[in-house]
Amino acid sequence: MVYILGGWQSDFATVWSRRGMDLSDAFGEALHSGLAATALDPDEIDTGHVGNFTAELFAGQGLLGGFFGQVEPALDGLPTSRHEAACASGSVAVLAATAEIEAGRYDLACVVGIEQMRNVPGQTAAEHLAAAIWQGHEYQDATFVWPRAFSDLAEEYDQRYGLDYAHLMRISEINFANARRNPNAQTRSYSFAPEAFTDDDEANPVIEGRTRKMDCGQVTDGAAVIFLASPKRAAEYAAKRGIPLDRLARISGWGHRTAPIGYAGKVAASAGQRYVFPQVRRAIEDARARAGVSDLGQIDVVETHDCFAATEYMAIDHLDITEPGEAWKAIEEGVIDRGGSLPVNPSGGLIGAGHPVGATGVRMLLDSFKQVTDQAGDYQVDGARRAQTLNIGGSTTTTVSFIVEQAA
Repeated sequence: MVYILGGWQSDFATVWSRRGMDLSDAFGEALHSGLAATALDPDEIDTGHVGNFTAELFAGQGLLGGFFGQVEPALDGLPTSRHEAACASGSVAVLAATAEIEAGRYDLACVVGIEQMRNVPGQTAAEHLAAAIWQGHEYQDATFVWPRAFSDLAEEYDQRYGLDYAHLMRISEINFANARRNPNAQTRSYSFAPEAFTDDDEANPVIEGRTRKMDCGQVTDGAAVIFLASPKRAAEYAAKRGIPLDRLARISGWGHRTAPIGYAGKVAASAGQRYVFPQVRRAIEDARARAGVSDLGQIDVVETHDCFAATEYMAIDHLDITEPGEAWKAIEEGVIDRGGSLPVNPSGGLIGAGHPVGATGVRMLLDSFKQVTDQAGDYQVDGARRAQTLNIGGSTTTTVSFIVEQAA
């Protein structure tokens, strides 16, 4: 059992280069703000992990584990690692940190998820992010690779089950509305005309294939940090600071699956199967099984990967909120609304809150921590005590899911 002591998230609306910040500045801000938020001293940290996808391409910077000692002299000598799994990089960093704690190597880990993406032109950013496709084998004719890939997913759903674009736009509308309540969301001050959530070519232009502007998650600079602890260290932390243990959260289950990198092969292999992406479904089931969750009713809130509206549409049925191909029912019935029976992405998700790739998985864990400990502020889901995350890298190549619940 691994406990979450707390953490910190940067303002995803901030463009670091406009503040004169580089990647190490942002790392230092995240680390020190996280320490302050949790009332931890640097010398209490036993191990450090970084989730990041493309720092070499966006910032010309590798070896990010060295930033711990660079920005905080007390951490000179700290054992650190950097982890990459495209958009699931942050979650894979968390998996590595939890494994160290469960193995008894260390008792307190710091996990930083970080990505700088708004320091280059949009087309350059798209080219950098295309590093997660099967280079030289797919999408060579696409200007914007990921809008094209998830256009193909929308097309697949349409062919298998039928798909109404209005349902995809309702997903985006919900996530943008949720983001207005989140003080760290990139789009919290955005406003849209009603026509933006339609297939109007002027108000909602096509980006690639079936993907339009309002389908898309946000290109974002951002960092998130969480502190993970063994049961012993968590109990000591709570006692030392005079807080009840239920002000902490625990990771009670995890799932981690990896499929082949190419999109077409994954979809072809699932023909005739119950789910479009069987490995996504297995990661979800693995997390629930390890947490002892046997019924969807035991989950109170979900933070899922909505890099595009079609991704969340897929996640809804893979999470068993509906039968396969029937995500539209949960959308129409208000199940996934903030006040619905199973709110999805009360933070605003990737569409509303923003998507700094390497930070997203860590941000999901932090938001889950906030939800189950009643610390989510204006986007708090009433009575939330157990959350599930679903973080996806590439075209569902890497999938990681966590169950987070209030500490007992």
